[in-house]
Parts: sequence; C-alpha cells; structure tokens
Amino acid sequence: MSSRIAVVPGSFDPPTLGHLDVIRRAAKLYDELHVLVVHNPGKEAMLPISQRLALLEKSIAEDGMGGNIVIGSWSMGLLVDYARDVNAGVLVKGIRSQIDVAYESPMAIVNRHLADIETVFLLPDPSHAMVSSSLVRQVAGLGGDVSPFVPPAVAAFLDTGARGI
Repeated sequence: MSSRIAVVPGSFDPPTLGHLDVIRRAAKLYDELHVLVVHNPGKEAMLPISQRLALLEKSIAEDGMGGNIVIGSWSMGLLVDYARDVNAGVLVKGIRSQIDVAYESPMAIVNRHLADIETVFLLPDPSHAMVSSSLVRQVAGLGGDVSPFVPPAVAAFLDTGARGI
C-alpha cells in the first residue's frame, strides 16, 4: 500500500473550519487525499450524507483546495476496507484534546492490526481546537451565529432554515 494516498474520514455533520484545516494540511502531505463522509452508528445525524457531501465539496472549492482531493462517502463496512480499495496506507484524524486521543488510539491500533494501515494524528490550529460539529449543531439549533466556526457555505446553509433538520 502506498503512504502517498491517505483518507480523512469523518461524519462532517456539518463540516467545520477545523475539518477544513485538517484537510488543507493533509492535502499538502499526500499525493491523493480521500475525504470520506462515514456513517457513525453511535451518532444521530443532523444532515443526510448527500447534504454533507455537497457542503464539503462547496467548502473545499471555496477554500481553493481540490486538485488532489477526492470526496466520497462510505457506509458499507470497515473504513480499512475503503482504504484498501483506494490503496491508501494512511488514515488522517484531527485530534483536539486528550479525549480524542483516548477515543482514536484504540481504533488506530485495530486498523493497523486489521489492514496494516497507519493513522496519523494532526493537531488543529489553536483557533479551531474547541470547535466540534456537535457544538455547531447545538448553537445552530438554538438560533446562534455559527459563522465563526464553519465555512461560508455551511453558515449560509444553516442560516437558511436548515436548523432542526
């Protein structure tokens, strides 16, 4: 497997500036970067996968990224199966806190055991370190301004009545 192809998985519900920060930096490190919207059975989604994909595509394009980025979704099995299908040798995960490290570390070890795929953790820009999709959903659901935390396309979408989806 090539370490020059990487996968950035996430629920992206909705995409945040922290997500874009990780994607932007990972895109500089790898020849091909797959940004993958995955279904997390442990979370109730606010947005359907198709809407998350559309918001990611628009946000990445507005940010000027895209040349080596492939955007897709996966819900048909293990993440490592997708990584193998695209010959990726690396999963890239954004880590905001020790809680994220504790959650992601066992998965990284299992993924390495299952498919010999490494996981690379990227720390966020400090301005995005405390922003999560959950927080954005909560603020948006209560009518708050989420524009400091999300790309313009996401802010516009959420401002047009998507709250409560």
